[in-house]
Amino acid sequence: MDQILVTGMSGVGKSSVLSELSRRGHRTIDTDYGPWVRADGAWDEPRMASLLSAASPVVVAGTVENQGRFYDRFAAVILLSAPVDVLLHRLSTRTNNPYGKSERDQADVRRYARDIEPLLRRGATLELDACRPIGELADEIEKLAIPHGSGSAR
Repeated sequence: MDQILVTGMSGVGKSSVLSELSRRGHRTIDTDYGPWVRADGAWDEPRMASLLSAASPVVVAGTVENQGRFYDRFAAVILLSAPVDVLLHRLSTRTNNPYGKSERDQADVRRYARDIEPLLRRGATLELDACRPIGELADEIEKLAIPHGSGSAR
């Protein structure tokens, strides 16, 4: 099984790691974009089930309420984690997404890090320190979770 989930709090670097893995030739899906998430913020379960039933290797990124229903279909569930102050700094300085700039968003991030991240940690098969350079994180994911030569272009 070559399906991998990369999860973690907003601002931890999921999209950046996926971008690097894609650049290296691996098929990736960032569920923050496109038709993967329903209006209620959960994954579209039939769509995700269809993706994961295929034999094609893929690295999926996302953090949604119902992701645990799919853990048994992933070869690895990789949690990227970083201190809350790092997350808040990244969110306040990124230019590709407005989330995390308001005081309300920042309060939510603090609460999610306190309440949600421990749940993600319990379901993860591996936790990586997202303060490391993106290239190193991608190297670790490739070494631990993606068999050599199984990547395909996005």
